Amino acid sequence: MISVIIPIFNEEKNIPLLFDRLTQALKTTNQSFELIYINDGSKDNSLSIIKNLAEVHSFVKFINFSRNFGHQIAVSAGLDLCKGSEVLIIDADGQDPPELIPQLYSKLKEGFEIVYAKRNSRKGESILKLITAKWFYKIMARLTSIDIPLDTGDFRIIHRKVVDQINKMPEKQKFLRGQMAWVGFRQSFVMYDRDERMNGNTGYTFRKMFRLAMDGITSFSNFPLRVATISGFVCAILGFFLIVYTLYSRYVLKDYEPGWSSLMITIVFIGGIQLIGIGIIGEYISRIYDNIRNRPLYIVDETNCE
Repeated sequence: MISVIIPIFNEEKNIPLLFDRLTQALKTTNQSFELIYINDGSKDNSLSIIKNLAEVHSFVKFINFSRNFGHQIAVSAGLDLCKGSEVLIIDADGQDPPELIPQLYSKLKEGFEIVYAKRNSRKGESILKLITAKWFYKIMARLTSIDIPLDTGDFRIIHRKVVDQINKMPEKQKFLRGQMAWVGFRQSFVMYDRDERMNGNTGYTFRKMFRLAMDGITSFSNFPLRVATISGFVCAILGFFLIVYTLYSRYVLKDYEPGWSSLMITIVFIGGIQLIGIGIIGEYISRIYDNIRNRPLYIVDETNCE
């Protein structure tokens, strides 16, 4: 069986349209399937529409969160409760075309455990978003030892063995595409052109995108901590040379002024480096704190998943 995980946040206009496209595409695989909608604190009629579909179609499942927990957590909930031997992840906005599912499934059956959809083009997205996304993956490639493919999102199909390994990872700051790159296995891709949203506005604000980027970097790299350490050494070396120059000016050049302006510059410079270092360390400590509290990753208000 193929399990399809669909995170939902205020997608009332897109759910019926995507449902028709999904069922048509899945039928071509000649496999049974289930659709798992995760309602991530929607404020519109998304939940009632999903429930109506579930009443008519037995293969429609839903998970309703008690509040908004975020896209990556919603997908994680689907991975926890899905039953399929193959699992497909797709967003509800229609940008990732369900018509690509037969190609993804066919590729998976060639012997791969992960087949992701790689974007050839991205319609309807701002230049700023395109540039920031491109640079994010380049930075991730430089800072981490894992190889996250460029121009990919969460749209992919994965084998059950991958799901089982992902579900063993207890961290609270989820970055699933990074985790799937980290677990390894045989991976391949299918190229496609990403469409515009069918309706509505994206729920991924720049604030959420920045948070996702921070989760990705801190989850898979210690480089920011090394930057803080290196900055400390650089400041110490600069400070040493400044002390030597100050003594030289005082006793050799006889050019010494109390309250020398460089003193203030030095204090501001070193103080700024210290604050940056403390902030970076604080980011890692906050993540440790989140994990040792051992709160549940999400809270389910109601579900029909057995």
